[in-house]
Amino acid sequence: MALDRTIVARIATLARIKVSDSELDALAGELGSILAWIEQLNEVDVSGVAPMTSVAHMKLPMRDDKITDGGDRDAILANAPQEARGFFAVPKVVE
Repeated sequence: MALDRTIVARIATLARIKVSDSELDALAGELGSILAWIEQLNEVDVSGVAPMTSVAHMKLPMRDDKITDGGDRDAILANAPQEARGFFAVPKVVE
C-alpha cells in the first residue's frame, strides 16, 4: 500500500504525534514497508492452526474462589490519605 505525505500527516494528527514536513517522506516509506509486510503475512494459510496464547505450553494454577467480607474496614481505611463517613475520599474529577 502506497502512502503519500497527506495520508501520513493525517495519521500523525489522529495519533497526536508531531511530525515535521521534512520527516513525512521518510515516514511514508517506513509505514509503507510495514504495511507491505503485513499484507505478506495475510497471504499465509493459517486455517488449520489453532490460536495460541503463549509459545510455551503451560496451564496456570487455579485457586478456589472464596467469598470474604473484604476484611476489616477500619484497617483498610487507615491506608487512605483521606476518609469521609467510612469511605475513601477522592478529589472531584468532573466539574
